[in-house]
Amino acid sequence: MPDQSRRPPLRYYHPLKALFAAAVVAITASQARADNVVMIGYAGALTGPQAHLGKDVEHGIRLAIEEINASHPVIAGVPTTFKLDAEDDAGDPRIATLIAQRFIDSGMNAVIGHQSSGTSIAVARLYAAANIAEITPSATNPQFTRLGYRTTFRVIADDNFLGTAMSRYLIDTMHARRVAVIDDRTAYGQGVADVFVDATRRAGGTIVAREYTTDKAVDFNSSLTLFKDKRPDAIFFGGVDAQAGAMLRQMKKLGVTAPMLGGDGICTRELPQLAGDALVSNLFCADGGLSLAAMPGGPSFDQRFFARYGQHVQLYAPYAYDAMMAVYHAVVQAQSAQSGKIVDALRRVDFHGVTGQISFDDAGELRAASATISTFKDQKKLTLLEIRK
Repeated sequence: MPDQSRRPPLRYYHPLKALFAAAVVAITASQARADNVVMIGYAGALTGPQAHLGKDVEHGIRLAIEEINASHPVIAGVPTTFKLDAEDDAGDPRIATLIAQRFIDSGMNAVIGHQSSGTSIAVARLYAAANIAEITPSATNPQFTRLGYRTTFRVIADDNFLGTAMSRYLIDTMHARRVAVIDDRTAYGQGVADVFVDATRRAGGTIVAREYTTDKAVDFNSSLTLFKDKRPDAIFFGGVDAQAGAMLRQMKKLGVTAPMLGGDGICTRELPQLAGDALVSNLFCADGGLSLAAMPGGPSFDQRFFARYGQHVQLYAPYAYDAMMAVYHAVVQAQSAQSGKIVDALRRVDFHGVTGQISFDDAGELRAASATISTFKDQKKLTLLEIRK
């Protein structure tokens, strides 16, 4: 952890203003040629039950690119345009691998994503071999940046931070000790559940049952019936909101009154619609960052996001925006869009983003990570506690 006392106070500046002078130079006659195009790849679940999260990421990237292009950037004396190629990997590592290879073959300058942990980990070696930066705004499994590749970066807290934060809240604030755990066996769901289990046991808690499902399941009655017999103080679910909503409805039907806990995958704006009247005040979740209202540029970003798309942020859009801005800062620093130079420059970026201070350690992790514990009241998300590294 660097010496934060030497950093300026964390204030939000529009990222383009800080870079405009550095990025734009006088255009001479020799520069009056076709625009240079910087291609950015993104892959996520753009269809299916996680499409609202995948599109949220895509919209965050597109908003950043539109604002960058509106400033008419000039890189190394050449008018430059940034463009996005967004592809649907359906959250499937096999499809993600095919898309990654196509991105590489087409000469993509940098990749934002992939959206999920499983897909991001599956394709990391391909981007590393091609020396293309892979910067994720949403994949939280710690393994992603522990593969030994210098091309992997993350702009959100990892599951070690999230799972531990949720465990601390369970033990220290809820004063609960007996927990049942179920996860969807994905890299994300099982990863955050494993961290939560380990942290809870170290803190003196007891795991009364551990069950598994899949990310395609819709019926959780068997596991929930077992949990009801075990009488846990809480149930931790490692997975995403589409299944959490169904699980909450089935918990209500079975008379399971223990609160549900989980990570950022269930902590979305969509959850009230998915859970319906089963979502009261019996859910607690950990986001891998500050609440939108507490982010340095969160309120302004949400206004611009709503003006552009007619809807509010689901979860990951601010991180996607900052991931794109990190790439832009790298291109400006390197005065080049060459993929290898972007990788090198990303290790030197340090700027005030929408979500906070953006800079990376040697592993590609965000230096100034944070987490927020939230619940839902009157079908709206409510911040309970903010935790910073």
